[in-house]
Amino acid sequence: MMSRKLFSEFLPIIRHYGLTTKVNLANTPKWNVKGEYRSSSTSLHVETNSILPVDEELQEIFKLKNTKFSNWIIENKVRALCVRYTESNRENRQRILRTLALQYAVQHDDICQVAKKLVCTEPENERQMIVHERTLKNVLTPPYHWLFFIIGRLQHGVKFLVDLRTDVLELMSEAKDMDESIIIQQLNHTLRDLLLLWFSIGFLHMERITWESGCDILQKVSDYEAIHPIRNWLDLKRRVGPYRRCYIFTHPSMPREPIVVLHTALCDIIPDTVKGIEEAESRILGNAKRHITFLEEDKSKIKAAIFYSIASTQKGLQGIELGNYLIKEVASEITTEFPAVQQLSSLSPIPNFKTWLFDKIKQDVAFIFTMQEYEIIKDILKTKDLVSALKKILSTSLWTNDKQLSESLKEPLLRACTWYLYKEKRRGYALNSVANFHLRNGAMMWRINWMADPSPRGVANSCGIMVNYRYFLEECEKNSRNYIEHFVINASESVINIATQAEKLRVTYNISYDNMNES
Repeated sequence: MMSRKLFSEFLPIIRHYGLTTKVNLANTPKWNVKGEYRSSSTSLHVETNSILPVDEELQEIFKLKNTKFSNWIIENKVRALCVRYTESNRENRQRILRTLALQYAVQHDDICQVAKKLVCTEPENERQMIVHERTLKNVLTPPYHWLFFIIGRLQHGVKFLVDLRTDVLELMSEAKDMDESIIIQQLNHTLRDLLLLWFSIGFLHMERITWESGCDILQKVSDYEAIHPIRNWLDLKRRVGPYRRCYIFTHPSMPREPIVVLHTALCDIIPDTVKGIEEAESRILGNAKRHITFLEEDKSKIKAAIFYSIASTQKGLQGIELGNYLIKEVASEITTEFPAVQQLSSLSPIPNFKTWLFDKIKQDVAFIFTMQEYEIIKDILKTKDLVSALKKILSTSLWTNDKQLSESLKEPLLRACTWYLYKEKRRGYALNSVANFHLRNGAMMWRINWMADPSPRGVANSCGIMVNYRYFLEECEKNSRNYIEHFVINASESVINIATQAEKLRVTYNISYDNMNES
């Protein structure tokens, strides 16, 4: 229910914009549990013909910039705009964003004029130089930066801006002409820079999640798990129970909202499969009772910590690195709690590998298969059109049940996957987003694992293959610098050997798909 105090804040806005005075307090707008402003269909009934056009509403707000009006008045008007935005449909939201991006961007003529004044000022006139520099800074800052700053001061305003950037990123991806794309990009950059400041590591709080944590937090942790979906409450209880650790980052402006979630398994060795995590737990428990407490964990048997799932939950924080900080803080926390832990590693999925694989097979099967492998698989599938047959077979997980086919595909797919992770680049960095994330953190590309996740989801994503990125804490800084500055991927000898085999195959078997068919 809306409090009397909050209602009194909205009353001037209601009167100003001609909203009906019949207000049901039980149904008035309120921020939901996610921090987004939402209202029921019956709340604050609005006469559509009495609302100002969005252009005029924005003009009224920006007229208050650099005036002596109280913050209370400005914030109330901005709050009304936020309510209007969240109540709008997708088309109207995009219209508001376009209006902001076009009409309240930097004015290039003003920039040129101030720059000329600055250039013409004598360096000895330090006072005048400072004045022009300050003016230049102001005209280089788009007016909507001021609006976003005001929104950030509102209760739940930071969450609103995070969601707003999600809409901006979507609009940017749909921009059809270059001019629109450029102005939307500038809007995005301004939002991103503000969020980078507000979501710096000093503002984030790391929290460990256990079965005793609040139900709302546990539900969100379950909902945000995308790599290994949580099946039920018993599954969730196990993932936050003994020999597991779940940590989240939260932000003071987004209370009870996990921003990043990291699931960690405590093992005796580094497992090479998802099932291996459960097997490690069974080995550690031995004949002990299954339902133990955290106090009953045998610390002497815990030798490895496996980061098997990390999720950034807010699309609007895309491009703002938070997961790397969480991994480093969790690594420090675990090695302090368990001194015997000497091995830190991920067990990571390989998104987009299968898409890349299909493209390569279509271009040239010799990139993936040796002549011998090609003939064997063609015979097993009893087909002359191997490309079409493979695309059909690999589109489901049924092929994993065929032992002969699975064994025949193992070596070529592992070789192709290693090439994809180690050799395929974008602007000098690993093409695969997960690989790029861990390598930027300073991890080593340590081991490529066949049938690590044989679930339908795992096979659909990357043919069941997963990879261990290992964290040697004393080398992370050096590895990260070499990767970021010199594009050097730190990989184990086994990974390099497989990548070398793939490279030799490309040189030795430079045979096109057409030539193979002729054979």
